[in-house]
Amino acid sequence: MTLLTVWADDDPDNALVRTEDGEEIAAELKRLGVRFERWPVVGGLPAEPTSEEVLAAYAARVQRVVDTEGYILVDALHLTPSDDPVWVRKAAEARQKFLAEHTHDDDEDRFFARGAGVFYLHVDGKVHAVLCEAGDLLSVPANTTHWFDMGTRPDYVAIRFFHDEDGWVGNFTGNRLADTFPDFDTLVATR
Repeated sequence: MTLLTVWADDDPDNALVRTEDGEEIAAELKRLGVRFERWPVVGGLPAEPTSEEVLAAYAARVQRVVDTEGYILVDALHLTPSDDPVWVRKAAEARQKFLAEHTHDDDEDRFFARGAGVFYLHVDGKVHAVLCEAGDLLSVPANTTHWFDMGTRPDYVAIRFFHDEDGWVGNFTGNRLADTFPDFDTLVATR
């Protein structure tokens, strides 16, 4: 179940809001200009699906988003846990990159076909942590300060939507605010 937790950006120990109610989550995020949808999860994807397999499984819904939002590049990626030391190192490096607070010149739309991740939106003196799970589509508007945590053992399949061919390009703020808030593993463990 999706979880929304909101804190004042200077008080990560005291949640102002904590809810798993989908309608309440959608309403709170809408106030921030964030689109949140729930899609039915398609079963039968392989453990390590190709981008083409994921996009084919969700073709009609992906096309609706492309038509509505004008995206020109759509792909899918997966991270499947492994004990291979190379995988562990690469996953840790990727996690650290996304944990740094940043913005994008483009919207950041993600649909989780499997697994989970947390988007932390830093808006108007508050941090909104959205623990997304399979079936969640979240659209972070362009220029919204945020970071993402996939946990210490990332396990997810996500569809990404872009308005230009460059794909994911982060503009890092240098703020280490992410270091002070509960991470993915903590949020999952305290549900």
